[in-house]
Amino acid sequence: MDAIVRGNSVAVNVGGVMVGGGHPIVVQSMTNTDTADVTATANQVRDLALAGSELVRVTVNTDEAAAAVPKIAETLKLYGLAVPLVGDFHYNGHLLLKKYPECARTLAKYRINPGNVNIGRKHDDNFRTMIEAAAEYGKPVRIGVNWGSLDQTLLTRMMDENAKSAEPLDAGEVTINAIVESAILSAEAAERYGLRRDQIILSAKVSAVQDLIRVYRKMAARCSYPLHLGLTEAGLGSKGIVATTAALAVLLQEGIGDTIRASLTPMPNGDRTEEVIVSQQILQSMGFRSFTPQVTACPGCGRTTSTFFQELADRIQTYLQKQMPVWKESHPGVEEMKVAVMGCIVNGPGESKHANIGISLPGTFEEPVAPVYVDGRLSRTLRGGRIAEEFSQMLEEYVETRYARRSPAAV
Repeated sequence: MDAIVRGNSVAVNVGGVMVGGGHPIVVQSMTNTDTADVTATANQVRDLALAGSELVRVTVNTDEAAAAVPKIAETLKLYGLAVPLVGDFHYNGHLLLKKYPECARTLAKYRINPGNVNIGRKHDDNFRTMIEAAAEYGKPVRIGVNWGSLDQTLLTRMMDENAKSAEPLDAGEVTINAIVESAILSAEAAERYGLRRDQIILSAKVSAVQDLIRVYRKMAARCSYPLHLGLTEAGLGSKGIVATTAALAVLLQEGIGDTIRASLTPMPNGDRTEEVIVSQQILQSMGFRSFTPQVTACPGCGRTTSTFFQELADRIQTYLQKQMPVWKESHPGVEEMKVAVMGCIVNGPGESKHANIGISLPGTFEEPVAPVYVDGRLSRTLRGGRIAEEFSQMLEEYVETRYARRSPAAV
């Protein structure tokens, strides 16, 4: 799965994580803590990294935040983590990168929004300063255009030119073209100011699904820079998940995109790692990467009035997710395992046979037995009140025998 080549983008090294150039699509996330709070930020970065985020972005907007970045990195080392940190800069990044060289050295990548620096104006010293800092410290940059903070000078010029055209476009199309133009022009400027082509990643974020697809199709046609995908504000709950999936699935299927983020709005005190899980599930569901064993479970119907199969499916999925930080080091390949937990005889045996290991639980009025299939063959039939415990034990035994354990030295 991981060998699938994604388009023709160049490869960029972000703190040891390769982006683009045929490398696996990278999952990224961002903290929502005050970066100046070293403990809170380091803990959230840890949680995101353990959930599977391969790059984690932090806000660097104040002197205190910039001074905290090296301390956050040191704390992560104490946790045994080496996840690359990306600094998100707006308005004053040129000042902070110069004033706090240790912050500039610690970050694995800088994110610059050209709409929030003075690129495109008579003097673009702020943008140039940030690019020169990146070149000095050998750091890649994501030039991230956002339609909520689009370079108004560029947009106005393109609107004026469009108004004079013999066949003018509608304002929405001109805005989309301006977003793409801003990204391309900024990348070209970054190369003039000292960055290599293999140190530049582009993004152009909007909040509507169809607009995002149009923007990235245009941008992919014009450049070979790696592209970072994501809606700028996906939204809450199911709306955010569905919108993100709808947009990214289309682009990824077309070979567009090298890193992704699900910019979900968490509920108050909600789990920030949800955005990581959603990104992973998009990639795994489409067959581009494998992150964790998948559980297939039926939706339930009148034949499955008991909630037992739902409880077992949830229990197994939770168990697999909790085990993955250990298993991914000790049991290579386990992330591709498929488990089926089915609620009745209609599709239960068939789905179970297609899984690595599957169980067909008894539905309403069915004989109270639960056949378990291993690698397509009936292995055992469970009965009685300990079906859940016995199936869990069989699952553990399957992992131990099917996926060879690495020795401590190999790990």
